[in-house]
Amino acid sequence: MKFLDQVKIYIKAGDGGSGSPSFRREKFIEFGGPDGGDGGKGGSVILKAERNLNTLIDFRYQQHFKAKRGVDGKGKNKTGKSGDNLYLKVPIGTQLFEEDNKTLIYDFKIQNEEFVAAIGGRGGIGNTKFKSSTNRAPKKFTKGFKGEEFWIWLQLKTIADIGIIGLPNAGKSSLLASITSATPKIANYKFTTLNPNLGVAIYDDKEITLADIPGLIEGAHSGTGLGIKFLKHIERCKTLLHLIDINDENLFNSYKQVRDELGKYSKALLKKNELVVLNKVDLIDKKEVIKKKEKFTKKIKKKVLTLSTMSKLSISQIKSKLINYVS
Repeated sequence: MKFLDQVKIYIKAGDGGSGSPSFRREKFIEFGGPDGGDGGKGGSVILKAERNLNTLIDFRYQQHFKAKRGVDGKGKNKTGKSGDNLYLKVPIGTQLFEEDNKTLIYDFKIQNEEFVAAIGGRGGIGNTKFKSSTNRAPKKFTKGFKGEEFWIWLQLKTIADIGIIGLPNAGKSSLLASITSATPKIANYKFTTLNPNLGVAIYDDKEITLADIPGLIEGAHSGTGLGIKFLKHIERCKTLLHLIDINDENLFNSYKQVRDELGKYSKALLKKNELVVLNKVDLIDKKEVIKKKEKFTKKIKKKVLTLSTMSKLSISQIKSKLINYVS
């Protein structure tokens, strides 16, 4: 399935049905009088959050959505049937914006949450309602009201507890695959991850949702590599897991490079909890691991963990740490 996290769509609620100008016509009844019923209400366009969706791809090939119109009123005081509401399913984490793509209308955060995006028009009034003591045979009736219609933007911001960040080939996808049931693409070249991947890890009967985003390189804020637009998918995360390949020549430069790009996107990302992890420690000597870790820790003045995605013990230790960062 392709990934799509922003789309512009046109929505149109159903118009209300018109009222009826009918008069009662029956044999042996000389003065039947008005019997026109009201029109039915137009259907509304309702957006509903769905947990099983993680992309807006369903809106790629169809951008126009219209709810049903209300049925016109009929004789014998029959009210027209209301138009059916149109339900559009969106992933949890979807934000609804006005046509300017800046004014936020609604933010979907929980399963089955609903929002009426466009309200259906009211039905018209039949001539029966206009009958009075001075007007026994009114011909007046009203047409149905127009339903709301406009263009809107849908933007998806992934909801996850932990966001995995780092340079390309730091082992982010391998980590996600090791501690969750997710199956991201893994290969030995840059930008294996082109779109955010989600996975759920379970530890002590508690769930931790992780988001693996594409690797950040120097100059990403100016469009180098895959850019930084995908960073919106970690804006909701409580904690960032900063993964660094211990085999990098300068660990501090690797760390600072990613942090600089985060700051260019949003200073708020720099204020989040950060769990720094040196990965691929199984590829070098243990003494060298200790030496590099101590030197790096002194520079960043933060606690640093080590990891080997090949070691089950190492994975278990990381899981136990993650629980402390989301509870």
